[in-house]
Amino acid sequence: MSRILYVRCSTSDQSVESQRQALGGTFEREFADEGVSGAVLAADRPGFAALLNFVREGDTVCIYAIDRLGRDALDIQTTIRRLIDKGVTVDVRGLGPIAKGVGELIVAVLAQVAEMERQRIRDRCDAGRTAAKAALAATGRTHRGKASLGRPMAADRVEVQAWRKENTASIAQTASRFGLSLATVKRYCATA
Repeated sequence: MSRILYVRCSTSDQSVESQRQALGGTFEREFADEGVSGAVLAADRPGFAALLNFVREGDTVCIYAIDRLGRDALDIQTTIRRLIDKGVTVDVRGLGPIAKGVGELIVAVLAQVAEMERQRIRDRCDAGRTAAKAALAATGRTHRGKASLGRPMAADRVEVQAWRKENTASIAQTASRFGLSLATVKRYCATA
C-alpha cells in the first residue's frame, strides 16, 4: 500500500511546489505534470498516465484539488471512478478520501465547478481579445497600451530576409547576426 502524490500546474512559469507543501507528509512515489493544461485529458498526460500504470489495489493517490485532475467534468469523474475500480483511494486535500456513492456525488459536483471555471476563463480571454482588437482598430493601441496583439516581433522580418539574401548567409549566421533563435529565422525566411 503506497501513498502516492500527483501534482499538476498549467504553465511552465508556475510551480507544483506549493501543492507538495500543502499536502505534506511523505510519499512513496510522486507523479507530476508541469506545464500541462487541465484541458488535456488526465490519461493523456505523461505523469498521470505513468501513475495509472503504477497504482495497485490498496494505494492512496493524494491530490491538492479536484481541478488538478482536469477541467472536464466527465474526464474527472471517469478518472476517479477508474482509480476507485482499481481499489485505489483518492484523497483530495480538504475533502478527504473519496469512495463510491456519496464521494462520487461530491466529485461530480466539484468536477462541474472546475469545468464551469474553465469556461469562465475562456470567456474572459475571449472578452479581452475582443477589447484589444477594438481598441487597436480605434486607437492603434490595445486596451492595455500595446502596439499589437500577441508577442512583439523580435526583429524586422523584411530586414532579416534582405540581409540573409544579400550576404547569402545560412540560418545560423543570420540568427547570430540578429540575436534570434534558429526557429525565428526559419519562420521569417520561410515566406521569402
